[in-house]
Amino acid sequence: MKKAVIFGAGNVGRGFLGQLFCESGYQVVFVDIDEPLIRALRSQGAYTLRLVDNEHCEEVRVGPVTGLLSSDKEAVAEALAEATLGATAVGARALPHIAPTVAAGISLRARRGVSASLNLIICENLKGAAAIFRGMVTEHLDEAGREYLTTHVGFVDTVIGRMVPELPAELRAKDPSLIIAEPYKELPVDRAGFVGEIPKIVGLEPCDNFPVYTARKLYLHNAGHAILGYLGYRRGYVLGYEALEDTEIRPIFDGALEESLKGIVAHYGVSESWLRAHVADLTRRCANRALADPILRLARDPLRKLAPSDRLVGAARLAESAGIMPLNLAWGIAAGLAFDSPQDPIAVELQKRIAAEGIEGVLASVCEIKADEPLGVAVLERYRRLGQEERWR
Repeated sequence: MKKAVIFGAGNVGRGFLGQLFCESGYQVVFVDIDEPLIRALRSQGAYTLRLVDNEHCEEVRVGPVTGLLSSDKEAVAEALAEATLGATAVGARALPHIAPTVAAGISLRARRGVSASLNLIICENLKGAAAIFRGMVTEHLDEAGREYLTTHVGFVDTVIGRMVPELPAELRAKDPSLIIAEPYKELPVDRAGFVGEIPKIVGLEPCDNFPVYTARKLYLHNAGHAILGYLGYRRGYVLGYEALEDTEIRPIFDGALEESLKGIVAHYGVSESWLRAHVADLTRRCANRALADPILRLARDPLRKLAPSDRLVGAARLAESAGIMPLNLAWGIAAGLAFDSPQDPIAVELQKRIAAEGIEGVLASVCEIKADEPLGVAVLERYRRLGQEERWR
């Protein structure tokens, strides 16, 4: 049986990639630091994936799978030497930690003269993740390993659209391998990243103009989630679908996605109808009550999400370049700046910076938005209204 190695057995690894790879005829080897989870995967040889939406609930048994601890570097390198497909889903900050192990696997393939290509799909929320991770791995290779990598190893960018919330603690205690997700099953990938023949994977969509898909994910999917997270938090909601149903938030959500859509169409020259269909589907998926996506998950890490090229400010700049004043995205930016959950250390840090620098200073240093430019004026006006007015429109 064909073998695939997935670094990260969490939400994306088990909640999405494992299903696609197993359905495509692969045995999946998960690599993770979670000892109870790895034990469960090894003993069961499979895991349960519960797919939920407002109409259906289906349990899928995903296998065959096994697991290896990240610390067992020799075993992981051996698995990579035998695989033809791999993926990372560890989080961007963890990539430097797995790079030496991936390099060890590539070196082993080179020494053994493995002729089959190994393609690694890099499923991280990081722009240009494939090139970045390739560079990290290359640093740990000798000359022979680098030559082998050039001809036999592909690093492939992708964007992950499936929504997979955190598993409640009580369910995890019953079965550490259980995962709950929505049924969405599309995996767009950058065709140019592959070496050799592109593997036939369920849901895999090789794309030529991949930056469009990155923009669609960041400025529609991620931006929409941020709007629900930050404005929903201001209203005291716990779950994302509750925010979507709010009569003040919903028009802002719709308006923000419209601003982003127009910016993407103008910048990338893509079909407006194609993006509108995606927005309609995304809105339907955000209304998924069964998924119960928490507001705090959608809102966490505001310093990253308010960065100049990220989901809100980046979308606003794209809209501006198309001649559109992003007044709805400005609501999202304002609410992001006001996000003060004590449960999120990054939000606590943000509020300390606002107390020290002032809101105008943080707007400039974090978002690179000047207080006196049109977008800055709109954001600051909304920031001041958030805590003062019941109605926002």
